[in-house]
Formats: sequence, structure tokens, C-alpha cells
Amino acid sequence: MQIHFFKYQGTGNDFILLDNRSKTYSSLNKEQIRFLCDRHFGVGADGLMLLNDSVEFDFEMKYYNSDGNESTMCGNGGRCITAFAKRLGMITKSADFVAIDGKHEAIIDEENVVELHMNDVSFMIAKETYFQVNTGSPHYVHYIDDVKDLNVKKEGALIRYSPLYKEEGINVNFVEVMNNKEIFVRTYERGVEGETLSCGTGVTASALTFIKDMTGEQIISVHTLGGILNVRCHNIDGQQYDNIWLCGKAEFVFEGEVTLQN
Repeated sequence: MQIHFFKYQGTGNDFILLDNRSKTYSSLNKEQIRFLCDRHFGVGADGLMLLNDSVEFDFEMKYYNSDGNESTMCGNGGRCITAFAKRLGMITKSADFVAIDGKHEAIIDEENVVELHMNDVSFMIAKETYFQVNTGSPHYVHYIDDVKDLNVKKEGALIRYSPLYKEEGINVNFVEVMNNKEIFVRTYERGVEGETLSCGTGVTASALTFIKDMTGEQIISVHTLGGILNVRCHNIDGQQYDNIWLCGKAEFVFEGEVTLQN
């Protein structure tokens, strides 16, 4: 099978994008997706997305982690697939699309800064040493003093494969407070089974835990190894959040052809 792919990245979180409106790539299996995402033998990416046709929306987003398994919502992926749809001429300044967690709205400007409307959050677990919240994907959030020196792959795996989370898996975020409007986040992602340079749903989850006691409209600047994202939202009562937007650039890297063995 001949694959015509596009590579995109959002704050270093990189993806293979395939135009699947004609269902050309619907038969891709787990092993083939894993090969395409392999950084040594394939194209290399944190995940792969199919842009599918949709009757009700501008398009459908179908997301796979680099291990080949279909996954839950990917925030940076949602921003990148919006930029991809613009490149294909499907949209101009905004998009309504559907993903595994439901409908999303996105706004894109001339410099490919994408503002992605995330789903409302209605529940957060707050423990003494960590938070747990679902922002389209499940996230564990832990605050530390010096995130830059942390071995994220090692420490993240200890939590992700702990008895409580081993079966379903969880994404693990380590957060350092910079000031009252800025945090630094590093994320261990399940499905990648390692650290990514940025995780959109993780950035969102971390921002929500940070503003837990700041009710009303909030804007948080979130630093990651891959760059800076902004999260703006309305904190209703520390448990419920709405009008959540994940904002940052989504950039085209390159396109190419690769042949898959059947």
C-alpha cells in the first residue's frame, strides 16, 4: 500500500496525518500504524490521525497512539488536524469536527494559531499528593519543585504501571509552579510509553488543577519542553469547568510517500 502522509507538530507533539475522506487508509492495522510511527524504521511520530469524512461535521478525527492502538482525545492532535483541514481547503477560519469524545470547535488564524474548544469538565479528584481529571483523556497531575531535572520516563512509568492504573493506563503530568499565571508541565503519555515534548490534554488538565481555587474566567500560560500553550477557561466551583480552550500554533513539517507491505 502506498501512503501519502503529512507530518504536523504542535509544541513538539508530532503526528502523521492521512486524508482518509475516500477511505483509502481505513484498512490500516495496528502493526502498520506502529511501523509508520516508529522513529527508526518509519516516518516517526507520537501518533497517527485519519481525517475522515463526516455527514454532520466538517470532518471526523480518528486518533491512534504510536503503539498502534486507537486512543482517547488528543488536544494537540485536534489542533494539528484543524490546520491539516485548512491545508486541504476544507475550512478557512473555523471548524466543527467530531472526535472520540464528541464534538469540538476550533478557530484558526493566518499564522496557524489554533484555538481548540475542549469538552467541559465536571469532576476532579483531589488527593493530598496528586489530582486526577479527565480532559478527553485521563490524567494524573503531580506538583513538584524542579520539573526540569526529573526523569519523567522513569517516574511516570512507576505511576502509569502501578496497580491502580496498570490495566487502563493513565497519562502522568509533573507540574512546577512558575508564578500565579504560569506553570511548567512535563508529561508521560500512555500509548507512547514515554515522555512527549507536549501533551494538549495534559496541559489542559494541569492548568485546571492549578486554578482549582481561582473561580471565574482564567488564562494560564503553560510551558512545555516543546513550547508554550495557553489555556483559558471558566472555573465554576473548583469541580466544574466550562468554556475551556487550548491555544497554540500547529505547524506543517513535511509531506511524503511511504510504501507499506501488505
